[in-house]
Amino acid sequence: MLNTKPSLFNFLLFTLAILNLSYISGSTKLEPVKWVVQTGGEVRVNGSTNINKFECDVIGYSISDTLIFYKNTPSNINTVMTGSVSLNITNFDCHNGMMTSNLRKTLKMKEYPRMNIRFLSMSKFPELDKGIEYAVGTVDIELAGVTKRFNVEYKFSIDVYKTISMQGTKTVKFSDFNLTPPRKLGGMIQAKDDLDVVFKLNLRRVS
Repeated sequence: MLNTKPSLFNFLLFTLAILNLSYISGSTKLEPVKWVVQTGGEVRVNGSTNINKFECDVIGYSISDTLIFYKNTPSNINTVMTGSVSLNITNFDCHNGMMTSNLRKTLKMKEYPRMNIRFLSMSKFPELDKGIEYAVGTVDIELAGVTKRFNVEYKFSIDVYKTISMQGTKTVKFSDFNLTPPRKLGGMIQAKDDLDVVFKLNLRRVS
């Protein structure tokens, strides 16, 4: 005859699992913190060709987006984020008419007029009362109809007016988005695949 009475060992395992689940549930209460994007942000794209370097930028980002951080996550889980910024490709200026035109064409501006950055998580929530803070975050970048996930290095600071500066840097490639680096002058000058992307947002905490 089979013994259907659970063993003491199984009972203890079950009890420990219930206690552990209760602890995790109690410790994962998420506290949302909202930061609103202010005017004056910028995005810079630095690259090089076979003969020189170039810089393209969007100055004065002004769309009012909101980034939300969820604090008090368990110690083994990154700070969860939601929110995004969207940039109009037509606003990219390479300070050279031909290079600007070639870049916009390379990024398929007519078909995909916007570059989107969606924020997903961060290694820690920046406590800015301690001064400059550094963190690593995860973002999705959508460009030319392709979305790729990257880890981004962040630098945070705050000024006397309580404006928060959030600067992110990441090296990406044209080929990450199935793009061919732009050429000019019949292909005699060709951009290299690597691009250093730097974006800076000005934010203000609202909760």
